[in-house]
Amino acid sequence: MQIPQLKILLKDFDENIIYDQDLKKKNWFNIGGKSKVFYKAENLKDLIKFLKLLDNKEKIFVIGAGSNTLISDDIFDGVVIKLSKNFNRISLLKEDVIISGSAVLDKSLSEFATENHLSGFEFLSCIPGSIGGGIKMNAGCFGKEFKDILLSIQAINKKGNLLTIPSNEINFDYRNNDLPEDLIFLSASFKGVKSDYSKVNSEVKKMKSLKEKNQPMKIKTGGSTFKNPINQTNKKVWELIRESVSIDTKFGDAHISEKHSNFFVNKGNATFNDMKNLIDFVSKKVLEKTGIKLDKEIKILE
Repeated sequence: MQIPQLKILLKDFDENIIYDQDLKKKNWFNIGGKSKVFYKAENLKDLIKFLKLLDNKEKIFVIGAGSNTLISDDIFDGVVIKLSKNFNRISLLKEDVIISGSAVLDKSLSEFATENHLSGFEFLSCIPGSIGGGIKMNAGCFGKEFKDILLSIQAINKKGNLLTIPSNEINFDYRNNDLPEDLIFLSASFKGVKSDYSKVNSEVKKMKSLKEKNQPMKIKTGGSTFKNPINQTNKKVWELIRESVSIDTKFGDAHISEKHSNFFVNKGNATFNDMKNLIDFVSKKVLEKTGIKLDKEIKILE
C-alpha cells in the first residue's frame, strides 16, 4: 500500500507512527535509509489491533536493540515495529524462574539474575542485544546459548494471534531454531540455578573482562558478522578471516576490526553498499582460500 492509504487504514495509531522514519540511528552500525512506516507498539492490545488491521499485507520487520542489523540505504517498503517500554519488564515468577519482556536488554536480564542470586545468565552480560533478538537467533557466547536457560516463549504472529511455546517444542541449532519467521516475541520465561551473589557477580566480571580484551567496544559495529562454521571446521571464523583476508581490507569507511576480525566497523560514514561489499568480499575470499562457505550471523534488512 501507498502511504496515503496506510494513513487512512492506521489513523487510530497516528500518535505512534512515523512515516518515512530515518533508521540510521536505530542500529549500532549507524547505517540505513528510511522505513515507509515506523510503529512503536505501546502495549499488547494495540499491537494486536495494529497487526489485524494490516492483515499481513505489508512486509514487517521488528527491530530491537539494532545490535546485529545492517539496514539498506534505500527505503524499506514495509513496516518496522519497535516494542515500547511496556515490553521491557522483568520479574521473578518463583525463586529460580524469571519472566522477561522481549524488549529487555540481554545485559539487563543478566543484572537482574545476579541481583536475585541466580546463575546461568552470566553470559548474557556480554551479548549486546535484546531478549527477542536473542531468542530469534539462539544467541550465545562463552559456551552458553539462550536454549540452555529458556523455558517458554510468548509470541504473536503477524495476523495478530497469540501463542505460548514451551522450549522443549523448539528445535534449536547453533544460532538458529525452527520457530516460524512471522513470530514477534513478546516475553519469555527462563530458569536459573540458585547461587551465591558473589560467585555469580565474579563470573559476570570475568566474562566482561574477556570480552573487553578481545572485542571492539564503543564503536559503530554490528557484532559478529559470520557464524562459526562448526560443521565444517574446528577453527573459529575470525581465524579463517585472518588467514584469508588482509586486516587492512576496507570499502569506504567499512573496515575489519583490528581487534577481532569477525567484527566489521563503520569508521565514519560507511554506506550500506560499503558494508555489504566488505561482507561479500570477505566471504568470497574465505571460500577461495579455505573452501569453507560462511553463513552470516548479522541480519540484513533491504
